[in-house]
Amino acid sequence: MNEAFIVEAVRTAGGRRNGALAHWHPADMAGEVLNALLDRTGIDPAAIEDVILGCVTQAGEQGFAFGRNAVLASRLPVSVPAVTIDRQCGSSQQAIQFAAQAVLSGTQDIVIAAGGESMSRVPMFSNIALHAREGLGEGPFSERIRQRFGVETFSQFEGAEMIAAKYGFDRETLDRFALESHRRAAAATDAGRFDSQIVPLATVDGGLHTKDEGIRYDATLEGIGSVKLLKEGGVVSAASASQICDGASAVLIVNERALKEHNLTPLARIVNMTVTAGDPVIMLEEPIPATKKALARAGMSIADIDLYEVNEAFAPVPLAWLQALHADPAKLNVNGGAIALGHPLGATGTKLMATLVHELRARGGRYGLQTVCEGGGIANVTIVEALA
Repeated sequence: MNEAFIVEAVRTAGGRRNGALAHWHPADMAGEVLNALLDRTGIDPAAIEDVILGCVTQAGEQGFAFGRNAVLASRLPVSVPAVTIDRQCGSSQQAIQFAAQAVLSGTQDIVIAAGGESMSRVPMFSNIALHAREGLGEGPFSERIRQRFGVETFSQFEGAEMIAAKYGFDRETLDRFALESHRRAAAATDAGRFDSQIVPLATVDGGLHTKDEGIRYDATLEGIGSVKLLKEGGVVSAASASQICDGASAVLIVNERALKEHNLTPLARIVNMTVTAGDPVIMLEEPIPATKKALARAGMSIADIDLYEVNEAFAPVPLAWLQALHADPAKLNVNGGAIALGHPLGATGTKLMATLVHELRARGGRYGLQTVCEGGGIANVTIVEALA
């Protein structure tokens, strides 16, 4: 039976909204991480059989076959196809799983999973604004859907508040988690723990962007606590939510035949790929049942996992996951998460995988688990095994 291997995983350093990466066209930014995979692995560019690229806001500069445009902006030959997929915040994690399924089946041997999102140039929700601006249609949620679930819209912000209430998290708990995200990210950056995964990008002043721009090195609990709540009477603020971020990331996935034919050395093996769906109203809680299902299918327990990357869309999400899984907080997002490092939507899945694989190897860990909550009440879970 075939296996799916990760040969290399890279990402850009995150750019804040209208920050260091805002001048990059998103296709060019995504093209740079594709080039980095070629440079780091030495693989023949013509051997790449497909590029599967995640992107959430497929409009404007990220519209019209964004994945294909990223290939055209890279050094890959025009013979390499590409496709753009949207599973909301898990888009590029799903790209990993689709790529792994392709090489496991033997229909393809070498596939790139990637993601790209310029939230500066293509603002969040701009792809669903046409009906409001032009008075066309009802938007993405039909009357039938609204009646079925008793809501006018599905809101991730409401979902975060619902999770906080369900699991008993007050504002101080969320703010302390946010502070720890910044502290871990700052410590990791200062120690050079991201260096092996980051692809430098040129800045407008002629320098190189190599450090995640959203980290607040001087963050304090008092400062975080002063940030306005997202909802009156709620507990979640912008400071305990993920940061808007520009970025791109990519992972090269191959099977055993490709390893031998191209003399490649794998970083990790994909052990399990799971995707589940549940309540679209609370929405962000689905990583919990998805993780339980993934562990059961892999014949593992949470104690077998050395590191977890649980996307910090909002602080209640990883905190609820920890509580429900009886997981070890010391293994969670050890180098900080999206609250400090940013959440470039469609690029986050492959971004987290780059962080997870490189950190597992740096620590001598064996198994890592990654999960992302997604719009519509969906969640992906991927378990990997680091290889020496």
